Amino acid sequence: MSRSPRSAVAKTATHPQSPSYAELEARVAELSAELRAALARETATAEVLQVINSSPGDLAAVFDAVLEKAVSLTEAVYGHLWRFDGEHFHPWRSHGDPEFARWFEHLGPVRPNPNGFLGRVVRGEHVLHIADVRDTEPYGTGSAPVTGLADVAGGRSVLTVALRKDHALLGALTVYRREVKQFSEKQISLLQNFAAQAVIAIENARLLTETREALEHQTATAEVLQVINASPGDLAPVFEAMLDKAIHLCEAAHGMLMGYDGELQSDLAVRGEPKFVEYVRDRGPMRVAPETGVGRALGGEHVVHLPDARETAAYRNLPGYRALVDIGDIRTALIVSLQRDDWVQLSCFVARSVHFPISRSRYSRTSPRKRSSQWRLRGCWTNCVNAPIKLRS
Repeated sequence: MSRSPRSAVAKTATHPQSPSYAELEARVAELSAELRAALARETATAEVLQVINSSPGDLAAVFDAVLEKAVSLTEAVYGHLWRFDGEHFHPWRSHGDPEFARWFEHLGPVRPNPNGFLGRVVRGEHVLHIADVRDTEPYGTGSAPVTGLADVAGGRSVLTVALRKDHALLGALTVYRREVKQFSEKQISLLQNFAAQAVIAIENARLLTETREALEHQTATAEVLQVINASPGDLAPVFEAMLDKAIHLCEAAHGMLMGYDGELQSDLAVRGEPKFVEYVRDRGPMRVAPETGVGRALGGEHVVHLPDARETAAYRNLPGYRALVDIGDIRTALIVSLQRDDWVQLSCFVARSVHFPISRSRYSRTSPRKRSSQWRLRGCWTNCVNAPIKLRS
C-alpha cells in the first residue's frame, strides 16, 4: 500500500535536518566573537571608570581614555570632543589621525549653523548618524568643520553623540570612518555609554572646581582681612592685597583698583606688565567715558564682561582707551563695582592678554553652578571691599 503525500510531509516536518558540522562551527565562532566584543566593551567601560576614579578633576586623562576606547571599539579612524559654552563649540580633545588632530585643535570657536551637524545637536538631537559626509548639505555649502573633516582627513561616515547634563548641552563626542560604512546599533549604544562617562567626569571636575574655588574665596577674603587688621587706617596695602587676589583668582595679566568720588576716577592700585603699570600711574585722575567698561560699571552695571576689548566702540572711538588696551595687550576684561548708598565707590578691573570669551549664559547671580572660572572675583570681592569702605567711613 502506498503512503499518502500528507504523511510524508508530516514525517519530514517532525524530523528536521540536523545542522552540519561546518554550520555548527560557524555558529560557535559567531557566538565567540559576540562574547569577545561584549567583554571588550565591558573592559573598556571599566577602564574609563578607573581613570575617572584615579584622576579626579583631570579631564584630559579621562577624555584621552574615552576617545581611545571609542575609536577602537567602534572601528573608527579618529574622534574628538567638542565643548559647548552656550553659544560656541570649542575643540576640546582629539584622538587618531595627526593631521586632522592638528587641524581640529586649531579650529577655534565655532558658532553652530542651525542646519549643520552641531546645530542639530543644539536643537536637541542626541545621536547623529551620517552615512556619508559628502552627501550632506553642510558639506555642499562649505561648512568649515564638515569640509575639514571630509577634505583634510578623508572622513565619510560619522557618528556624533551629545553630552548633556539635566538637559543642558555640555558638548559632543564624535567618531569618524574613512569609508562609507554605517555604525551598528551596538556601536551607537557604546558611544552613548562613553558620552555618559564623559559627562560624569565633567560633573566631577565641576564639583571639585567649585570646592576649590570656594576655598580660594575664603582664603583670599581671610588674607585681605588680615591685612586690614594689620594696617589700621592705612588703605594702600589693603587695596594692593585686594587687587593681587583678584588677579590671581581671575587668572589675569593686569589689574586696576579704582576709586570714584562722583566726578573723577582715581587709580588706587595697579598691577601688571611694567609698561602698563607706568601708563596707568602717569595718567592721574580722569573722567570716565560712559561707553567704556568702567563707565558702564559706574552707570550701574555691577558686573561688566568684555569678551574682546578690541571689538568695542570705546576701542574704536576713544584714543585714550585704545592706548590702554594696546599697551596692556588686553583682550578679555572683567570689571566689578561696589555700590554704597546708591553710588559706586570702588571698582576693580582685571584683564587677560588672550581672547577667551565667556558666554553670559554660563554666569548666573542666583546659580553658582553656572559660573565659569573667570567670574571668581565676585565671590570674595564684596566681602573684602566692605571692610575698607567701613574703615574709611
